[in-house]
Amino acid sequence: MLAVLKRLVQEVARIPHLEQALLHLTTQVKQAVGVDSCSLYLADYDNQAFVLRATDGLSVNAIGKVSIGFAEGLIGWVGQREEPVNIEDAPKHPRFKVIDEVQEEHYHAFLGTPIIHHRRVLGVLTMQQAKKRKFSEDEEAFLVTLAAQIALEIANADMRGALNFEHSGTAQQRRLNGIAGSPGLAIGKGVTPELATNLRNWSLRRSTEHEQEIGFYRKAVEQTREQVRSLSGELEDAIPDDVRAIFQLYHHLLDANSLGREVEAMIKQGWDAASSLKQVVEDYAARFRAMEDSYMQERAIDIIDLSDRILVNILALVEGTKPSTSTVSEPSILVAEEVSATMLAEFPREFLNGILSIKGSNNSHAAILARAMGVPAVMGVQNVSPSLLNEKLILLDGYSGDVVVSPQGVILEEFEQLVQEEQVLAERIDAEAGKPAQTRDGHAITLLINAGLSAQSEEFLASDAKGIGLYRTEIPFMLRDRFPSESEQIALYKRIFKAQPNAEVTLRTLDVGGDKPLPYFPIIEENPFLGWRGVRMTLDHPEIFLVQVRAMLQASIGLKNLQIMLPMVTSVSEVIEAKRLIGQAFHEVSEEAKLQGNTLYQPRVGIMLEVPSVLYQLPQLAKLVDFFSVGSNDLTQYLLAVDRNNPRVAELFTSYHPAVLSALNSIAKQCRAMGVPVTVCGEFAGEPGGALLLMAMGFTKLSMSAHNLRKIKWVMRNIVLTDAQAVLEHALQADTHLQVLESTNFYLESRGLGGLVRAGN
Repeated sequence: MLAVLKRLVQEVARIPHLEQALLHLTTQVKQAVGVDSCSLYLADYDNQAFVLRATDGLSVNAIGKVSIGFAEGLIGWVGQREEPVNIEDAPKHPRFKVIDEVQEEHYHAFLGTPIIHHRRVLGVLTMQQAKKRKFSEDEEAFLVTLAAQIALEIANADMRGALNFEHSGTAQQRRLNGIAGSPGLAIGKGVTPELATNLRNWSLRRSTEHEQEIGFYRKAVEQTREQVRSLSGELEDAIPDDVRAIFQLYHHLLDANSLGREVEAMIKQGWDAASSLKQVVEDYAARFRAMEDSYMQERAIDIIDLSDRILVNILALVEGTKPSTSTVSEPSILVAEEVSATMLAEFPREFLNGILSIKGSNNSHAAILARAMGVPAVMGVQNVSPSLLNEKLILLDGYSGDVVVSPQGVILEEFEQLVQEEQVLAERIDAEAGKPAQTRDGHAITLLINAGLSAQSEEFLASDAKGIGLYRTEIPFMLRDRFPSESEQIALYKRIFKAQPNAEVTLRTLDVGGDKPLPYFPIIEENPFLGWRGVRMTLDHPEIFLVQVRAMLQASIGLKNLQIMLPMVTSVSEVIEAKRLIGQAFHEVSEEAKLQGNTLYQPRVGIMLEVPSVLYQLPQLAKLVDFFSVGSNDLTQYLLAVDRNNPRVAELFTSYHPAVLSALNSIAKQCRAMGVPVTVCGEFAGEPGGALLLMAMGFTKLSMSAHNLRKIKWVMRNIVLTDAQAVLEHALQADTHLQVLESTNFYLESRGLGGLVRAGN
């Protein structure tokens, strides 16, 4: 039966029209199982009924005409129970409903199973037999498995149909879900600027004019190099140097020693320039896609995007024309199958309200650029074609990853109101820049920034922050094609200390693996989040760890504000070994500094609390370190066993879960009792509700993105600590995260902070 299942699902997936696919399915099931009838009903939630959409065995004239209420008959019963119903003699069953149009009075045996996708009943699949009998366990298992398999295909087909459906000139509203790539709210028309001319659709052609074709290729590469250089220059004022290093990869690919030699070799074998480029690039892209780590898979996007641009330039040279350019003249959402860095760079910034990428993750260059530019973005919105979103009005929520296409009535009005509230609040919040971060009853909170990605905005907001609570040193590692040298790292860290010479600066040692692999140091694992990452990797490679720590120490000579933080710590022994290496590096750099008449001050060393195991060893760890920092993102992920980058389970990821709150509260109590400073540096600290609860627990230092810092200070200045503690007490007794959100949001709204609730949902 497994082979039959695979064949049926594959055949259904290949049929473009839903009605044809469902009719084919019912016919094939009837033949494969040997039953007298197979039928499929789809749910119509507007009319609260199941509609017969396909059958082989019932009257074909009833298709699309017969509907059975959600609470009626055996079909409705299957939907209500959300489990299979297997009946020997259906007409005798009290839930049986006679419907003359379907002509099923001669059938007795009945088996029906619900079709469910993301906890939503999409329909009911049935098999019937004239003979009175119970369907076997194997038959029931087959139908249940088939229903689960085709649920995704039906959901996808339903999505495509809804996006194309026009009624009275207005497209039907539809919701999509993806991964939050960059925070913020955006409204705009969908624009899909993907090149019409691309290697994927190019047909291979022969040519004997080898020198001419090589000339076309070289000239096209040079033109592309100039275009990339120009695009990088246009972003110079929008993003920091470390993020702009993304374009170094493009220049590397354009080097003659990269793709060039292989392309020219193909031309000499008798192919024209475009065909040679296609064959070489598709081979490279296939290799990248076959790699298991997500960062390397993302690089296939860059290769294809760059090569499509070379192709356009080749064809323009061959035809003696200039490449066509599209124009954008209104607020828009950039939509593409895979948004690339250059595609984002050339989009008119004044009209770029948001980014929506069908594929990709928050590792993609587009997501990194979007966060650096402060543009809301949603990545990984699967199961929809970009062409269906072109010219559609789109509401994009970069906080949650939710997208609404062709919004109607109240939804559009409410979202527009949220955007306006954000703008008004931003003005009011900015007006209080420079004022102290303290509650209305005088309790001070130290606010720090998470840095390493958007340096310019972080420097701009430095006056509102008391320092850097987390500097992600891995970003420069990720944006290069090799490990950065000690001198390169020193130069980077010196810029940080120059911007914050008297404030606390916490540099986290290299934290790669999981969702942050290095392109030149691939780590292939079955489960990278539970694998070789963070301090585990750097302790296994002391040569990498020592170079980085030496660079940190060199950059801090003469200063007393360096804090070194170790990520992904799971045991006491890891801290002991890391401190030994830090001591070794300190001795070396200190001796060098003395020879030059300088002083190196001992850095404070701390660890991140993000793996559940360390929560049970806090007293032992407190004897070894100077401070703790809670990484709420990974702590939540590990406590709830949820991959936050997986769209199938992303909705289960929430730091408002009562269990997560209990863990955070326990950390705060223990650290307070031991007198060890502790900071929360995960995204939870940058949410209004999260900051409210953390402050109530007793955390007095919160670190967050620069984008959220002034907003959280606004929250602090408008609440009372005793009120917040009452909200926390209620939250810790809650059964679900929804109850927690309800109580925190209610309090924020009661204090006139309702507009800030948006980012906490």
